[in-house]
Amino acid sequence: MLSIITANVNGIRAADRRSGLEWLGAADADVICLQEVRATHEQLHEVLQGSPLAHYFVAHVPAPELGRAGVAILSREKPIATRESIKQADLGGLGRWVEADLATELGPLTVASVYVHSGEAETQKQVDKMAFLVAMEKRLKSLKAAAAKAGSNVVVCGDFNVARAEIDIKNWKGNRDKAGFLPEERAYLNRWCDNDWADLGRELGGEGPGPYTWWSWRGKGFDTDGGWRIDYVLATAGLAASAREAVVGKAPTYAERWSDHAPLTVTFSA
Repeated sequence: MLSIITANVNGIRAADRRSGLEWLGAADADVICLQEVRATHEQLHEVLQGSPLAHYFVAHVPAPELGRAGVAILSREKPIATRESIKQADLGGLGRWVEADLATELGPLTVASVYVHSGEAETQKQVDKMAFLVAMEKRLKSLKAAAAKAGSNVVVCGDFNVARAEIDIKNWKGNRDKAGFLPEERAYLNRWCDNDWADLGRELGGEGPGPYTWWSWRGKGFDTDGGWRIDYVLATAGLAASAREAVVGKAPTYAERWSDHAPLTVTFSA
């Protein structure tokens, strides 16, 4: 059995104050991929040491700007190797990509935690987002090739800030020209998922609409389930064949939310 959680925590310290780390600790996953950590190494370890996650090994890439981005992989077992700097310039050093090689019950596994830019149509933010997607596609190809050669598997988890299809966003008609649902963004995800990678949130989550993983803090979107499915667990074919369940941990009420995202948990077994 292997369980993996991906969660955009919207700030690790804020999530801790809202009891998010208690939720993650109770989930007792083997691997936890975090996005928007928004902390230095010291701040992250200080928060974790006082939490139910203190026993996990940590691979962390903070963003150059304080209080922005940041990704981490927490693993029950010590990683064989971690990579915090990737050759593709648009992945390394931005606090948006980190990898860890792990020995698991299902065999050797490379895990990546990723936080894609939110973007903004027709601005430099969108240019940066598209450059990141280009670099991400190159890295996905190299990871898949290396895994095929080594007889291992890869899982890529995180907040991609893109809804793949109309069933992945409640108000798709009103967002056709907005970042997160632009055709040129969706083309990348659909190309990956139609060919080399299994989108486990969709494959195990039903035909849709939803289940969504993000709702604005503002308005009634959470209460009316007016969300977006932008958090993903992508797996190579060998690992995907072992996937048994994908569950979105949406909070019971708005008041109990600890992030604007809900964690996505995928369980695997031989």
